[in-house]
Amino acid sequence: MIVNEPVPDTFEDTPAQDRDPEWFKRAVFYEVLVRSFQDSNGDGIGDLKGLTAKLDYLQWLGVDCLWLPPFFKSPLRDGGYDVSDYTAVLPDFGDLADFVEFVDAAHQRGMRVIIDFVMNHTSDQHPWFQESRRDPDGPYGDYYVWADDDKQYQGARIIFVDTEASNWTYDPVRKQYYWHRFFSHQPDLNYENPAVQEEMISALKFWLDLGIDGFRLDAVPYLYQREGTNCENLPATHAFLKRVRKEIDSQYPDTVLLAEANQWPEDVVDYFGDYSAGGDECHMAFHFPVMPRIFMAVRRESRYPVSEIL
Repeated sequence: MIVNEPVPDTFEDTPAQDRDPEWFKRAVFYEVLVRSFQDSNGDGIGDLKGLTAKLDYLQWLGVDCLWLPPFFKSPLRDGGYDVSDYTAVLPDFGDLADFVEFVDAAHQRGMRVIIDFVMNHTSDQHPWFQESRRDPDGPYGDYYVWADDDKQYQGARIIFVDTEASNWTYDPVRKQYYWHRFFSHQPDLNYENPAVQEEMISALKFWLDLGIDGFRLDAVPYLYQREGTNCENLPATHAFLKRVRKEIDSQYPDTVLLAEANQWPEDVVDYFGDYSAGGDECHMAFHFPVMPRIFMAVRRESRYPVSEIL
């Protein structure tokens, strides 16, 4: 992995967090949109320095953990979920030194930090994809899912039916089709390639080495494809998440993994992993079906829209 800016020497002055593997069960999480939160330099864009300046306020509110949506380098065609560099900060928000300063300052106030990590896909502007389309036989040739036609995996639903007619898009450079479960400018990574697995685990460890406390793992149900399935929640996906959890637990204790799996509860529960092993995948998962039902319950002044889905 190549890092284009120096990684700051950090954490000497940061008080160690007490070991507490279940801290997330009691924590108040606050999602903070960096771009709209606090602008430190008057350019009209919120940034990491601005967020750092407001940590006393967030501490006063009673926040235990700050969750940052994507702030990586990106062409921003999908709010930063189209990543073009997994180890660089979007320049609008600052740089790695600003991020480390923010994490250190949060820790000094007893607050933890988790970040979004987009596992399933990259931007089509990512150097990996540009190399993959240019040189099929090169080191990045199999970093994405390519095919000679668009006939495979017909059982997979199209998620963005209002903008995408297919999960396949033809690339005129490579003269093949590439697979994408989301927008066509977000090609899916090929997790069948061990090099891709290593790249992603390395990127996770990069941010953990900077002191963060966990990840919201974006779009995890779609990591693998199998013919004859809907290409969601596959055993291979769970096997990879178990590997991620094992490596992180062994090197970064008390790190939390939050699964962003927009699925029905009977499928989401599998993202906690093996209960007999105490849970060996993610520590938490979103309950997507309950979210709109909260508003329905308030509108109807009835508990049933929520209680029916629990």
